[in-house]
Amino acid sequence: MNVLVLNASYEPLQQVDLRHAIRMLVRGVAVVEEAEEGRSIGAFPVPRVLRLVRYVAMRWRHGRRPPWSRRGVHLRDRGLCGYCGKRGHTIDHVLPRSRGGADSWENTVLACGRCNNRKGDRTPAEAGLRLLATPRVPHWDELIGR
Repeated sequence: MNVLVLNASYEPLQQVDLRHAIRMLVRGVAVVEEAEEGRSIGAFPVPRVLRLVRYVAMRWRHGRRPPWSRRGVHLRDRGLCGYCGKRGHTIDHVLPRSRGGADSWENTVLACGRCNNRKGDRTPAEAGLRLLATPRVPHWDELIGR
């Protein structure tokens, strides 16, 4: 179970696991904003949302683009195949890695097994596939999982 962590200004920062969230409560660096009904761990309710007590500057988020990750591609594409729109499970390189394609936001999409196998080691045009959306660098908010 993941817990959303808000800055002191109520803007989302990140998601942490339940264990990390309880440690934050014990240390007193966060307070519970939203909790699960009727569940607790020791003296603390099981949190869904925490808010930091002190403001954390987020210059790092506004100054550069998020680093590429497989999980980020899943979040950006909302779990849907970039070719057919069905549920996607694998990462596909638009320009295959064997042809110099990189692990980058602009070169990867989520794909279902059927479309990924159909495309193989070819470009979408060579395989007769069309991308439903152009791969792009996501906003930080998309990767937080709001």
